[in-house]
Amino acid sequence: ISKVKTAALKGSPQRRGVCTRVYTTTPKKPNSALRKVARVKLTSQVEVTAYIPGEGHNLQEHSMVLVRGGRVRDLPGVR
Repeated sequence: ISKVKTAALKGSPQRRGVCTRVYTTTPKKPNSALRKVARVKLTSQVEVTAYIPGEGHNLQEHSMVLVRGGRVRDLPGVR
């Protein structure tokens, strides 16, 4: 019995969801930046924090997004 890294995806490779909040956070100790993240309510009714990669984005509240598994190493709680 192994603990799943991305339990919120319910075993699927990606999951669709709706942004409930788009904001920035700061990474933990040796790094310094304003990382863009979003609270996403998935179709599996789970609310997760998702990282927004790349330079610039057009996400707002109520945007539909496709969430992929994995984690961001320097942001605690973002998977």
